[in-house]
Amino acid sequence: MRKEQHTKGWNEIKTNDSWALFKIMGEFVTGFEKMSAIGPCVSIFGSARTRPGDMYYELAVNVAKKVAEAGYGIITGGGPGIMEAGNKGANLAGGTSVGLNIDLPFEQHDNPFIDSDKSLDFDYFFVRKVMFVKYSQGFVVMPGGFGTLDELFESITLIQTNKIHKFPIVLVGSDFWRGLLEWIKNTMLEEGNISPGDLDLIKLVDSAEEVVEVIDDFYKGHTLSPNF
Repeated sequence: MRKEQHTKGWNEIKTNDSWALFKIMGEFVTGFEKMSAIGPCVSIFGSARTRPGDMYYELAVNVAKKVAEAGYGIITGGGPGIMEAGNKGANLAGGTSVGLNIDLPFEQHDNPFIDSDKSLDFDYFFVRKVMFVKYSQGFVVMPGGFGTLDELFESITLIQTNKIHKFPIVLVGSDFWRGLLEWIKNTMLEEGNISPGDLDLIKLVDSAEEVVEVIDDFYKGHTLSPNF
C-alpha cells in the first residue's frame, strides 16, 4: 500500500532550515581549507554528455594538458563528459587535478582522473559554485548546456559588478559560441542592456594554445590570488 505523502508544515521547514545551516557551513569550511592549499588553478566547464572521441572531448583533454603544463591546476565539476576530459588532461600532464562533485539524478558520477586527495563532494550547488569562483584563476568554457551557461554568466555578472576580481573567461569553439556572442552584441548591447566594455570580459578561441596565451597574457599584468 502506498504511503500518503507527508506535507511539511511551515514550522517543520523552518526547523530543518536551521539545522541545514550547520551542514552548509561545514561544506564551506571543508572547501576553503582544501582549496586554499592547492594554489593557482583554472576551471574547465562543459557538457557532462560529451563522450570520449567527440571533437570537443578531445579538445578539452588537450586544453587541460596545455594549461597544466603552463603551471596551473585544473578544476572541474568532477563528473563525466568535458569534466572528465579536463581531469584527464591534467592527469596526463602530471598536473593537479581537482574535482568538485555534486550528486545529480542522471549525469553526475566521479571520473577516475581526479587526484585522490583533491576530490570534494557537495550537496549544495551554491557552495560548490563559490569554490569555483573563489579559487579559479580563469574559466575555460567548452560547449555545454544550461549548467555551463549558468557558470559562464554568473562569472561575468560577478566581474561586471565588481564583486570579484577580474579573471580570464575563455570560450572554446567558435562554431558553438558564435551565435550566442552575436546575440549578446546585436541584441543585448544594441538595446542598452550591457556596456560595450562588458564584451571584453569574454575571449573566443579554438585551440588549446590560444587558451594558454589568453591566460598567460592576462597574468603578465595581474597577481595570482583568490578572487575575494
